[in-house]
Amino acid sequence: MSMALKQVFNKDRTFRPKRKFEPGTQRFELHKKAQASLNAGLDLKQAVQLPHGEDLNDWVAVHVVDFFNRINLIYGTISDSCTDQTCPVMSGGPKYEYRWQDEHKYKRPTALSAPKYMSLLMDWIEVQINNENIFPTNVGTPFPKCFMQVAKKILSRLFRVFVHVYIHHFDRVSQMGAEAHVNTCYKHFYYFVTEFNLTDHKELEPLKEMTARMCH
Repeated sequence: MSMALKQVFNKDRTFRPKRKFEPGTQRFELHKKAQASLNAGLDLKQAVQLPHGEDLNDWVAVHVVDFFNRINLIYGTISDSCTDQTCPVMSGGPKYEYRWQDEHKYKRPTALSAPKYMSLLMDWIEVQINNENIFPTNVGTPFPKCFMQVAKKILSRLFRVFVHVYIHHFDRVSQMGAEAHVNTCYKHFYYFVTEFNLTDHKELEPLKEMTARMCH
């Protein structure tokens, strides 16, 4: 692959391979159930509720992967206008700045440009959801004790993508006619994380006013 082509693939996050659910697995059936609820036009608040008799870990795992795929696509649609020059800091307006930290290169919270932060975030999530020890795909393999903690961390960090997109790039979203789609995805995400208490209230603070208008 040429360097120029590599840069396009690296820049456009929509080329990131989607984590799929294998047909015939319990997770695939749950995914279909979740999608059917949405497609039937079920109220989003109801659609996120745990189906009777289902395991909460499985339900959360399905949604974490689904939100990762969808939010990744949303960011991909505006990534051409989110550059080191336009967004030298990963932020949500003047009051909120997000610093990156991981177990490898960035041991301390580090200020990065928004595109660099997003790239590290999507790579980090991909590693988590493809790790069989955290997101087991075989029926009968138990989830680890740390699963909910990891899921919360993923969802909290994905919420920051919404914050950045809404506060800094919503004109681009509107320009592309994607406003309704992004709003629906956000509402679905918000109802899910609040239904199961998967994100700290302080994380939700930057979009509090918008959320009040949209979701209540």
